[in-house]
Amino acid sequence: MYLSDEELRSLTEKMLGWLRPGGYLFFRESCNHQSGDCKRTFNPTHYRSSANYSHLMTTTLWEESEGAEKQVFGFDIVLNKIVQTYIKMKNNQNQVCWLLEKVGRDTSCQEGFRTFQQFLDNQQYTRNGILRYEKMFGAGYVSTGGPSTTKEFVDLLNLKPGMKVLDVGCGIGGGNFYMAKAFGVEVLGLDLSANMVDIAIERAMEEKLPSVHFEVADATKREFPEGSFDVVYSRDTILHIDDKLALFKRFHSWLKPGGQVLITDYCCGEKPWTPQFHGYVKQRGYILYTPPQYGKFLQQAGFSNVRAEDRTAQFMQVIQTELERAAAMKDEFIKEFSEEDYLAIVNGWSDKLKRCNTGDQRWGLFHATRN
Repeated sequence: MYLSDEELRSLTEKMLGWLRPGGYLFFRESCNHQSGDCKRTFNPTHYRSSANYSHLMTTTLWEESEGAEKQVFGFDIVLNKIVQTYIKMKNNQNQVCWLLEKVGRDTSCQEGFRTFQQFLDNQQYTRNGILRYEKMFGAGYVSTGGPSTTKEFVDLLNLKPGMKVLDVGCGIGGGNFYMAKAFGVEVLGLDLSANMVDIAIERAMEEKLPSVHFEVADATKREFPEGSFDVVYSRDTILHIDDKLALFKRFHSWLKPGGQVLITDYCCGEKPWTPQFHGYVKQRGYILYTPPQYGKFLQQAGFSNVRAEDRTAQFMQVIQTELERAAAMKDEFIKEFSEEDYLAIVNGWSDKLKRCNTGDQRWGLFHATRN
């Protein structure tokens, strides 16, 4: 693209004005997969990272007036992915496409961010934040237990070569690479955080696994034909989603007959919660349920053989192990990040243990099948 950031914002405003509410914008651009922009040393093309495009397009606003009322609109990402035909035909992994939807904006939303994705990428999952999580969980992972719990839970699925797996909330791709290498399956990883997917794509280029793909996508809006996957897999992600029943119905539709869903997620104990836990849940924007409630949602969505287990004891043991590993690599961690980062991680992990000890925070494992 030859447009500057200011020109791109101006064009985005115009396109928001041209579209009706609920309308879609599709576009494709050449990107680089670095954390910053490429320098224009040989031609006037402005190469941006995929995350940079996403930020520019979703932070631009358009105001419309109808009588005395004013409404603010912006773009939400429905889909953001590398164009696979360019990889197959030209070995080019830099062609990226977006599908954006024009939606109304609540300018008073969480922490002052205009979209939930902005909240994730600018507060909870900054690039530095993701990498320090990875330091704790293990290379390629940003979910509880890293490779050890991944191996344990994936073994429940009895994966076979050629199966198709959808990973909702894929993070930076460690579980995807593991499943593809160990079992010969095809994996599509979705995550709403552009920062997560940018790192996953960087790692995918190193791994050179043609059976693993990543998208920035909203699982509550993304569409797949019925029966597209053998497995829907999700680790510690659905806590962000309000209408879990509606999402589980989507999972059920996307699975082939006999397909499986496997989820781990943050859960909660029975109310009343402590004031501290109320504050934590509100600050993070989580929507939490007890493990039995979670299992009921899966049953209501049409799943059978529903297994809903409270794995909080395992969660606490894993956290303790990770804290011990952090203490052992303290100097290395501080050298790679900072002492402030180290303390933030250690205090955060310690707080998880406290919340579990009070009974407020729980961790669940959920496994079910589609008939």
